[in-house]
Amino acid sequence: IDFKGVNMVINYDLPTSAVEYIHRIGRTGRAGHRGKAVTFFTEDDKPLLRSIANVIQRAGCPVPEYIKHLPKLQSKQKKKFIKKPLTRESICTTPKCFLKKGKRKMKTTKENTKEKKKDKEDKKSGELQTVSES
Repeated sequence: IDFKGVNMVINYDLPTSAVEYIHRIGRTGRAGHRGKAVTFFTEDDKPLLRSIANVIQRAGCPVPEYIKHLPKLQSKQKKKFIKKPLTRESICTTPKCFLKKGKRKMKTTKENTKEKKKDKEDKKSGELQTVSES
């Protein structure tokens, strides 16, 4: 899928391989246009950084020295990360005030649905009583 006009990609979780990184950032800077990619990482992601840093460096972008000197990841470790990526807490970019409003609406909707079901059940039981009485 080609999205025209994408000039920035933000990776909230580090890709597990250099190939995956290239695929993700390939959404920006298409057809000779310039683009930016921002990738967040944690201490747990450090083993994966070096291969991605090599890709960034080959593209002519600056890479901090400490990342260049990280130990290489062994093939067994690579396979492990690919099969079972790091588990993370979920990230939500929706402001809390909007989430609270959504929860209130959900509660109201659920309550209305329950009331409607109850009304239908009451009507059915009322109809059954009148039919049995006649």
